[in-house]
Amino acid sequence: MRALIQRVRHAKVEVEERVTGEIGPGLMILVCAMQGDTEVQAEKLAARVAKCRIFRDEAGKMNRSVIDIGGACLVVSQFTLAADTSTGNRPGFSTAAAPDIGERLYRHFSDALRGLGLPVENGEFGADMAVSLLNDGPVTIWLDTADRA
Repeated sequence: MRALIQRVRHAKVEVEERVTGEIGPGLMILVCAMQGDTEVQAEKLAARVAKCRIFRDEAGKMNRSVIDIGGACLVVSQFTLAADTSTGNRPGFSTAAAPDIGERLYRHFSDALRGLGLPVENGEFGADMAVSLLNDGPVTIWLDTADRA
């Protein structure tokens, strides 16, 4: 699975002008299930995200996790993180998981974050969403479970 996480002061997602998720300080998480991913990858990615030390400590160093600061997570499905741009000008998305599997793993990822004690809000899987956020730092980190054995 892949995730792009952003440290935010606040974030919100809307579908047809209806707010589906909104958080204060924490993480905006764009997540994509890839072909072959399972619940195990979703749980590993959730643990990495929750423990990622990208928030400032008392000395101003990035040394605290979203758990440490009592932050929240806004999780949005983003199949375009599977984009293959190696040929041509139009990205391909054939390495993304099929929609039914992607949705199941997206929900499992969100539930895994909740299981770690984090408040989680969500976008709407498969919807055309409007996402707004105030990136703090800015701090943006790419995580991929394929990067670790």
